[in-house]
Amino acid sequence: MKFIHLDEVDSTNAYIMRNVADLESPVMIIAHTQTAGQGQRGNSWEAEPGKNLTFSIFFRPVGLPPMSQFSMSEAVALAVVDFLSLHGIDAKVKWPNDIYVGDRKICGILIRHSVLGSGISYSVIGVGVDVNQTQFFSDAPNPVSMKQLTGETYDLSALEKEMAEIMEHRLGGIVDTESRDKLHGEFMKNLWRGDGELHPFTDTATGENFMARIDAIAPHGPMSLRLNDGSLRTYAFKEVSFLMIND
Repeated sequence: MKFIHLDEVDSTNAYIMRNVADLESPVMIIAHTQTAGQGQRGNSWEAEPGKNLTFSIFFRPVGLPPMSQFSMSEAVALAVVDFLSLHGIDAKVKWPNDIYVGDRKICGILIRHSVLGSGISYSVIGVGVDVNQTQFFSDAPNPVSMKQLTGETYDLSALEKEMAEIMEHRLGGIVDTESRDKLHGEFMKNLWRGDGELHPFTDTATGENFMARIDAIAPHGPMSLRLNDGSLRTYAFKEVSFLMIND
């Protein structure tokens, strides 16, 4: 994987979108400072300059049909889990693709696809991992960094190389149906709150709070929740949210 390092940029995702015609796949765009880093649901991503691993990958997933695009989300999330495991951190994937350690968020992921005809022309994979930052000032309720968890200060340039290698390996595992099925099995095993226990959720359309256990995640992304009375509800992205224990 090739690298492009930027001192300052609005966001690495936006940089890719402005330069699609000139980029080769795969390439990792790494920023020292992002002035408008983006998160899920239009949120900003807090990252102290020079302290965290903030990057985007431009990737052309040859042969990946649009209906299987969630496989890329699974691959990227598991790559971050793999990366953190190398540093002794036991992380899980909070559906659809945040990365949590316990009840604290260590990484956010934002993926956008450009679909052309029957295939995905290219994907923009944005990732922000909290590494050496120890103070957070945004209204994010539960951030945590690698340094807070381990007490170590990390060399970001070394982490970049590790992450790129793991990402490239994981993205190579979405090329065929058999590989994607295996990937989905791994995703389910690494699911945050996928322990079969009841957990609190909110239906974002109605505001209803309810208890349920994760029953399944469909290969194309929706999550099915089993309530205590045995009834089943299925939600697409943004239709349901997890409640933290102290909410």
